Amino acid sequence: MQVEKDKVVSFHYKLTLESGETIDSSFERDEPLMFIAGAGQIIPGLEKEMMGLKIGDKKTVSVAPEDAYGVRDDRLIQTYSRAQLPTGVEYKVGKVLRLESEQGYPVDVVVTAATDENVTLDLNHPLAGETLNFEIEIMGIREATAEELDHDHVH
Repeated sequence: MQVEKDKVVSFHYKLTLESGETIDSSFERDEPLMFIAGAGQIIPGLEKEMMGLKIGDKKTVSVAPEDAYGVRDDRLIQTYSRAQLPTGVEYKVGKVLRLESEQGYPVDVVVTAATDENVTLDLNHPLAGETLNFEIEIMGIREATAEELDHDHVH
């Protein structure tokens, strides 16, 4: 069996940036990451590179920003008055905050400036503009159940 649309894939990964900094790794965790291939649950560039792989396959993948979290967009750096933002939150420069989008989805933003009156937030994904390097190993592949496909997530 190989990675293809509508298969549940489990894999371990190590994610590093071009600088060599390790951002995340599942190799030290008991459980690998699982997703339904073709359902848009992982970044497109990584999913594309996994197609056709089999259990036990290992691969090093470099994903350009356009196929990951996008290129940085300076229009997404916006200043808000403190009255527009949730209270009880420490708006410290460099801090990553999880806010809710207008559509109700969680969004990570970075505080880039803060005064008594205003807070400037970078709404780009923290990894926008970064080339992502993955070391992956396919641990399992199985058919997705009808329920998983209907709910668009692994059970």
